[in-house]
Amino acid sequence: MVKQLELNDYKQGVADSYDRRSQTYDNSDWHVQICRRLLEYSQVSAGQTVLDIGTGTGHLAIAAAQIVGDQGQVIGIDISARMLEQAQSKVNAMGLSNVELQLANAEALDYPVNHFDHILCANTFPWMEDKEATLRLWQRFLKPGGRIGVHTPADTAYVGAVVLRKVFAKYGVSLEASNRIGSVEQCQDLFIKAGFEAVEIKTEQHGSYTNLENAKATWEGVVVRPSSTSLKVLGNGLSQLSSAQLAQAKVEFDAELEALQTEEGIWDDLTTLYILSRKAGNRSSR
Repeated sequence: MVKQLELNDYKQGVADSYDRRSQTYDNSDWHVQICRRLLEYSQVSAGQTVLDIGTGTGHLAIAAAQIVGDQGQVIGIDISARMLEQAQSKVNAMGLSNVELQLANAEALDYPVNHFDHILCANTFPWMEDKEATLRLWQRFLKPGGRIGVHTPADTAYVGAVVLRKVFAKYGVSLEASNRIGSVEQCQDLFIKAGFEAVEIKTEQHGSYTNLENAKATWEGVVVRPSSTSLKVLGNGLSQLSSAQLAQAKVEFDAELEALQTEEGIWDDLTTLYILSRKAGNRSSR
């Protein structure tokens, strides 16, 4: 884990962000919940080989390792060295010998063809820059009939981002939903184009009410102090807007959010998608 990856600015920003979050990442039960649900839907069983992409602090890899047992193997990869350090500490403490953790860029992997029974990716895939090419690469590593499971928030998730995208569209400014893939239909289309079959999407709602201040903070993260892990402005971006247009967009953004207020707050949709599919072909008997 001491080696360094050669990353572009975007990927380095993502890695740095998760390095900073590594010490407190396990404070959230949300990540554990997502991993458990994805593992449940993916039907991993004893003796299988699993590639956990974006393993983070090892929630999914460790749970999968307990299922596959000594006759199986789990490889967990991540772009963040400090997240992997947290994962390795857990693996060592539990005495698990069937888990291997690797520092790697998920879009530049090199594993044997037809090697894994399952590829799982929780809380990570939406950060991939070329999603279709990445899926095609991962598919090579799956055995015929092998399964893939990916989690993503739906494009209706996170009210601040949804409203900002709507307002900026009036001014010809597009935002990439860098923390999600798209609608159910777009997800299905993406996986089919990448060569997967039998695409099934499980949908769950984990939304809650938020306050106006939190919803408005999206503007700060995109316009005032943009970060590599916030929504990305596409094309010429904000430079094509005059200061007057930008100020007016801010007024409209605030007004849209204020109109959504209720006594309980603003509903922050968090529709969560679990995309399940498989590589063509039949599994060989074990």
